[in-house]
Amino acid sequence: MVHNVHERRLPVPAAAAGELIDSLAGPDDRLWPRHRWPAMRFDRPLGVGAAGGHGPVRYTVEEYRPGGWIRFRFSAPAGFHGYHEYEVIPEGDRDCRLRHRMEMTMGWPAWITYPLFYRPLHDALIEDSLDVAEAGVALARARPRRLGRTVRVLRSMAGVLRGRVPARSASHYVKADPSHGGR
Repeated sequence: MVHNVHERRLPVPAAAAGELIDSLAGPDDRLWPRHRWPAMRFDRPLGVGAAGGHGPVRYTVEEYRPGGWIRFRFSAPAGFHGYHEYEVIPEGDRDCRLRHRMEMTMGWPAWITYPLFYRPLHDALIEDSLDVAEAGVALARARPRRLGRTVRVLRSMAGVLRGRVPARSASHYVKADPSHGGR
Protein backbone atom coordinates (compact mmCIF):
# COMPACT_ATOMS: atom_id res chain seq x y z
CA MET A 1 0.00 0.00 0.00
CA VAL A 2 1.27 3.46 -0.92
CA HIS A 3 0.31 6.37 1.31
CA ASN A 4 2.01 9.53 0.04
CA VAL A 5 1.17 12.98 1.45
CA HIS A 6 2.58 16.42 0.62
CA GLU A 7 1.17 19.61 2.07
CA ARG A 8 1.86 23.30 2.37
CA ARG A 9 0.50 25.93 4.73
CA LEU A 10 -0.81 28.91 2.78
CA PRO A 11 -1.37 32.41 4.23
CA VAL A 12 -4.81 32.82 2.64
CA PRO A 13 -8.39 31.84 3.47
CA ALA A 14 -9.47 28.38 2.30
CA ALA A 15 -11.69 29.88 -0.42
CA ALA A 16 -8.68 31.55 -2.07
CA ALA A 17 -6.72 28.29 -2.07
CA GLY A 18 -9.77 26.45 -3.39
CA GLU A 19 -9.59 28.59 -6.51
CA LEU A 20 -6.22 26.97 -7.23
CA ILE A 21 -7.86 23.54 -7.36
CA ASP A 22 -10.63 24.89 -9.57
CA SER A 23 -8.05 26.21 -12.04
CA LEU A 24 -6.49 22.77 -12.66
CA ALA A 25 -5.98 21.91 -16.34
CA GLY A 26 -7.52 25.20 -17.42
CA PRO A 27 -5.91 27.97 -19.46
CA ASP A 28 -5.00 29.86 -16.27
CA ASP A 29 -3.94 26.84 -14.18
CA ARG A 30 -2.37 28.18 -10.96
CA LEU A 31 -1.63 24.84 -9.33
CA TRP A 32 -0.03 22.45 -11.81
CA PRO A 33 3.70 23.04 -12.53
CA ARG A 34 3.43 23.11 -16.34
CA HIS A 35 6.72 24.98 -16.59
CA ARG A 36 8.64 21.78 -15.90
CA TRP A 37 6.26 18.81 -16.10
CA PRO A 38 3.75 17.43 -18.60
CA ALA A 39 0.56 19.48 -18.43
CA MET A 40 -2.55 18.05 -16.80
CA ARG A 41 -5.16 17.70 -19.56
CA PHE A 42 -8.71 16.38 -19.70
CA ASP A 43 -11.18 15.50 -22.43
CA ARG A 44 -13.63 18.13 -21.13
CA PRO A 45 -13.75 20.88 -18.49
CA LEU A 46 -12.80 19.90 -14.96
CA GLY A 47 -15.65 17.93 -13.40
CA VAL A 48 -16.71 14.43 -12.39
CA GLY A 49 -16.10 12.04 -15.28
CA ALA A 50 -13.43 14.13 -17.02
CA ALA A 51 -10.74 11.72 -18.25
CA GLY A 52 -7.11 12.59 -18.88
CA GLY A 53 -3.91 12.87 -16.92
CA HIS A 54 -0.33 14.01 -17.35
CA GLY A 55 2.36 12.19 -19.31
CA PRO A 56 1.88 8.42 -18.97
CA VAL A 57 -0.21 8.80 -15.79
CA ARG A 58 -3.92 8.59 -16.66
CA TYR A 59 -6.90 9.17 -14.41
CA THR A 60 -10.53 10.26 -14.25
CA VAL A 61 -12.07 12.87 -11.96
CA GLU A 62 -13.94 10.66 -9.51
CA GLU A 63 -15.21 13.29 -7.06
CA TYR A 64 -15.07 17.06 -7.06
CA ARG A 65 -16.20 19.68 -4.58
CA PRO A 66 -15.46 23.03 -6.24
CA GLY A 67 -13.40 25.31 -4.06
CA GLY A 68 -12.08 22.60 -1.79
CA TRP A 69 -11.38 19.08 -3.00
CA ILE A 70 -10.84 16.92 -6.06
CA ARG A 71 -10.09 13.19 -6.37
CA PHE A 72 -8.67 11.44 -9.43
CA ARG A 73 -8.94 7.64 -9.93
CA PHE A 74 -5.94 6.06 -11.71
CA SER A 75 -6.42 4.16 -14.97
CA ALA A 76 -2.72 3.95 -15.96
CA PRO A 77 0.11 3.07 -15.71
CA ALA A 78 -0.43 -0.64 -15.34
CA GLY A 79 -0.61 -1.73 -11.72
CA PHE A 80 -1.69 1.64 -10.26
CA HIS A 81 -4.88 0.93 -8.28
CA GLY A 82 -6.05 3.92 -6.28
CA TYR A 83 -6.35 7.67 -6.37
CA HIS A 84 -4.64 10.99 -5.86
CA GLU A 85 -6.32 14.14 -4.63
CA TYR A 86 -5.90 17.78 -3.71
CA GLU A 87 -7.69 19.13 -0.65
CA VAL A 88 -7.88 22.51 1.07
CA ILE A 89 -8.04 22.31 4.87
CA PRO A 90 -9.07 25.54 6.64
CA GLU A 91 -6.90 26.63 9.57
CA GLY A 92 -8.77 29.57 11.02
CA ASP A 93 -10.12 32.48 9.00
CA ARG A 94 -6.90 33.58 7.31
CA ASP A 95 -4.84 30.45 6.72
CA CYS A 96 -5.25 27.00 5.24
CA ARG A 97 -3.33 23.92 4.29
CA LEU A 98 -3.20 22.59 0.73
CA ARG A 99 -2.69 18.83 0.78
CA HIS A 100 -1.99 16.36 -2.00
CA ARG A 101 -2.54 12.74 -1.07
CA MET A 102 -2.05 9.55 -3.06
CA GLU A 103 -3.38 6.21 -1.86
CA MET A 104 -2.90 3.13 -3.98
CA THR A 105 -2.13 -0.53 -4.04
CA MET A 106 0.30 -1.81 -6.62
CA GLY A 107 -0.08 -4.66 -9.04
CA TRP A 108 2.35 -5.82 -11.71
CA PRO A 109 4.48 -4.01 -12.91
CA ALA A 110 3.92 -1.05 -10.54
CA TRP A 111 5.53 -2.79 -7.59
CA ILE A 112 8.77 -2.34 -9.59
CA THR A 113 8.12 0.83 -11.60
CA TYR A 114 6.61 2.90 -8.79
CA PRO A 115 9.49 2.82 -6.29
CA LEU A 116 12.22 2.99 -8.94
CA PHE A 117 10.73 5.46 -11.40
CA TYR A 118 7.40 7.03 -10.51
CA ARG A 119 7.86 7.82 -6.80
CA PRO A 120 10.87 10.15 -7.15
CA LEU A 121 9.25 11.92 -10.10
CA HIS A 122 5.89 12.17 -8.32
CA ASP A 123 7.45 13.65 -5.19
CA ALA A 124 9.36 16.28 -7.18
CA LEU A 125 6.30 17.16 -9.29
CA ILE A 126 4.03 17.61 -6.26
CA GLU A 127 6.59 19.76 -4.42
CA ASP A 128 6.78 21.90 -7.58
CA SER A 129 2.96 22.07 -7.59
CA LEU A 130 2.91 23.30 -3.99
CA ASP A 131 5.58 25.87 -4.87
CA VAL A 132 3.37 27.11 -7.73
CA ALA A 133 0.38 27.29 -5.35
CA GLU A 134 2.37 29.20 -2.75
CA ALA A 135 3.60 31.68 -5.34
CA GLY A 136 0.10 32.01 -6.79
CA VAL A 137 -1.56 33.02 -3.54
CA ALA A 138 1.32 35.25 -2.48
CA LEU A 139 1.29 36.93 -5.90
CA ALA A 140 5.00 36.24 -6.13
CA ARG A 141 7.09 34.36 -8.63
CA ALA A 142 7.75 30.72 -7.76
CA ARG A 143 11.41 30.10 -7.11
CA PRO A 144 12.50 27.16 -9.17
CA ARG A 145 13.40 24.23 -6.97
CA ARG A 146 16.56 22.42 -8.04
CA LEU A 147 15.68 18.90 -9.05
CA GLY A 148 17.75 16.21 -7.36
CA ARG A 149 20.18 14.08 -9.31
CA THR A 150 17.90 11.01 -9.33
CA VAL A 151 14.99 13.03 -10.73
CA ARG A 152 17.20 14.64 -13.39
CA VAL A 153 18.49 11.23 -14.50
CA LEU A 154 14.98 9.73 -14.59
CA ARG A 155 13.66 12.66 -16.61
CA SER A 156 16.53 12.29 -19.07
CA MET A 157 15.92 8.55 -19.37
CA ALA A 158 12.21 9.14 -19.96
CA GLY A 159 13.07 11.64 -22.69
CA VAL A 160 15.38 9.14 -24.38
CA LEU A 161 12.71 6.43 -24.23
CA ARG A 162 10.17 8.78 -25.80
CA GLY A 163 12.71 9.78 -28.46
CA ARG A 164 12.74 13.43 -27.37
CA VAL A 165 16.32 13.65 -26.12
CA PRO A 166 19.46 12.36 -27.82
CA ALA A 167 20.80 9.34 -25.93
CA ARG A 168 24.13 11.03 -25.17
CA SER A 169 22.31 13.78 -23.22
CA ALA A 170 21.15 11.23 -20.65
CA SER A 171 24.76 10.38 -19.82
CA HIS A 172 25.34 13.99 -18.80
CA TYR A 173 24.08 13.14 -15.30
CA VAL A 174 25.85 9.80 -14.92
CA LYS A 175 29.33 9.78 -13.42
CA ALA A 176 31.98 8.18 -15.62
CA ASP A 177 33.09 4.69 -14.61
CA PRO A 178 36.78 4.15 -15.48
CA SER A 179 36.31 0.36 -15.55
CA HIS A 180 34.04 0.81 -18.59
CA GLY A 181 36.30 3.02 -20.67
CA GLY A 182 35.59 6.22 -18.70
CA ARG A 183 32.57 7.21 -20.80
